[in-house]
Amino acid sequence: MKDTFGRTIDYLRVSITDRCNLRCIYCMPPGGVDWTPHRNILSFEELLRLCGLMAGMGIRRIKVTGGEPLVRRGAADFIASLKKLEGIQTVTLTSNGVALDQHLDKLISAGLDGLNISLDSLREENFRRITGGDGFEKVCSFLNRIDSLPLPVKINCVPLRGINEDELANLAGLAKTSAAAVRFIELMPLGRAGSFSPVPGKEVFKLLEKEYGKLIPYPGTLGGGPAVYYSIKGFKGRIGFINALSDKFCETCNRLRLTAQGLLKPCLSSNIGLDLRGLIRGGPENSGGWELEEAVRALIARKPWGHTFSTWQDQEKTEHEAGMFSTGG
Repeated sequence: MKDTFGRTIDYLRVSITDRCNLRCIYCMPPGGVDWTPHRNILSFEELLRLCGLMAGMGIRRIKVTGGEPLVRRGAADFIASLKKLEGIQTVTLTSNGVALDQHLDKLISAGLDGLNISLDSLREENFRRITGGDGFEKVCSFLNRIDSLPLPVKINCVPLRGINEDELANLAGLAKTSAAAVRFIELMPLGRAGSFSPVPGKEVFKLLEKEYGKLIPYPGTLGGGPAVYYSIKGFKGRIGFINALSDKFCETCNRLRLTAQGLLKPCLSSNIGLDLRGLIRGGPENSGGWELEEAVRALIARKPWGHTFSTWQDQEKTEHEAGMFSTGG
């Protein structure tokens, strides 16, 4: 499945809830949010129908996201069902790690192919400051199990000026003692995130070379995303960078995003979207498959060449008011 720029679209990020058990300062507004009523969230049956349709159109990789996906009951069973869809090659999950202890065995049994953990601090006080919640010890407990797991783990860190920039070398050090890939993701000015200043990827790169020595380009790939990976002498794992603003990689974008409310988005920064919930609930269950496919193809034809995030000094911020919790990351 290709868009009008010749890019192969084979990766779908699926949000199964907008709810979360943390309140990260660059994601949630300080006054909280009104969660979407349950009736307006796609059921697992509806999500599977849509994922199956798009698998038939060429989607091969699915990332399950939230909010925090593990706060929705039945998440592991849903992943097991995704694994059975014809054409789907990998199903991975992004989590903040707080609820992993009680779900990890079931996720592994479901056939999960990979796990991404969001972690921006290794100091408990700063973890609480950034996330607005507890759970530090639970996340640390998981970190100690990484090398015993039968699936790859990636740790995602968002560098924030004046908040965790003094911890970035220590966070990268997690890849020294374990096989995890530690990735530094440039903050994108969505919603609340526009109130904070990022630490650009190139600055993080120089900081890590000063601390650990030369970062050696890694020739392989670790999944289907845009991260660029490096090796460091003496490290078991890899270091990755996702520099969406300073090193725009839109020419290789291969993804769509499906929100928990059923909005299919071709680009994180764009207001363009397709209301799939309205389409699948608007007619008989056994009809309209070709109409859905036509609608999805029409949306892909409108996928923009690139995001509209430019620099942090020159943003059309009114276009990007929605937070990451509502778009599925």
